Amino acid sequence: MKKIIIINGPNLNLLGIRETSIYGKQSFNDYLNELKVSHSSVEIDSYQSNIEGELIDKLQEVGFTYDGIILNAAAYTHTSVGIADAIAAIQSPVIEVHISNIYKREEIRHTSLISKNVDGVICGFGLKSYKLALEALI
Repeated sequence: MKKIIIINGPNLNLLGIRETSIYGKQSFNDYLNELKVSHSSVEIDSYQSNIEGELIDKLQEVGFTYDGIILNAAAYTHTSVGIADAIAAIQSPVIEVHISNIYKREEIRHTSLISKNVDGVICGFGLKSYKLALEALI
């Protein structure tokens, strides 16, 4: 059985109540449960932190044993050299995910510091972006 982890960065714990016009009205936990049901042949774990160092620690912890990582680094996508370096240091494939189309948003969101170190980037499909990443890893 493949083992995949979804790692979410800052403010994604507020999905479903935060800026619903951008991120939708469904909570991440509700969506995660749907993913687990529809992909029962895959072990799907998840982790969320608002703290950059904790995200780096989690990448290092799982980055040599998991079959894939789906990473939504959220705002850290655009600012964190540390997360980019952590991705470069691990062996597990990483798919960068964004719920919104970051290229239709503020200019600062158009640049990803982590993209050069990931295996693929999916953005703009709402929460379905996670499903697309999961299917790419499977």
